[in-house]
Amino acid sequence: MVAPQDCERMIRSLGWDGLRALWDNIENRSTPGWDAGQAFEYLVIRAFQLDCALVKWPYSVTLFDEVVEQIDGVVYCSGLSCLVESKDFADKTVDIAPIAKIRNQLLRRPAGTLGIVFSRTGFTNPAINLSYFSLPQAILLWNGPEIRYALEREKICELLTLKYRACVKDGLPNYNVIEGDIQ
Repeated sequence: MVAPQDCERMIRSLGWDGLRALWDNIENRSTPGWDAGQAFEYLVIRAFQLDCALVKWPYSVTLFDEVVEQIDGVVYCSGLSCLVESKDFADKTVDIAPIAKIRNQLLRRPAGTLGIVFSRTGFTNPAINLSYFSLPQAILLWNGPEIRYALEREKICELLTLKYRACVKDGLPNYNVIEGDIQ
């Protein structure tokens, strides 16, 4: 198992070009030096950091001397405070479990906290539907093509704001940022 401090050191050495190369490796299932899923978790947080967001790397939450939560990261940008969950499955889309998990984590946070779930392979219809019915605990969904789009444009914070506005305006937690602007 790769130690968290080693993961942080490896990912902090990468700029945007390095993240795009790592993304290609993640998509090709070739991430030597990383445990399963770790490269994806750290890539997401690093992208926000490169885009000037304040971030907290993956960590555990202890309550009454017991670990009660594993958090993939926290992002503060554009006035938004977000818990991050990242899933990189080899050959399946994300089901409802990560959506339910982050919804429960949001219940222990201030009302304005957003959940963001990143999935390289996308989401099942039940997972998307659950995200719609999780409001007022807003859970915004990001798929693989949107992640690539954010990395190419080097503007993940701006795209997060766009997703958030779509959720506020139309109640769309899975708004696709590639498809266009929201007025």
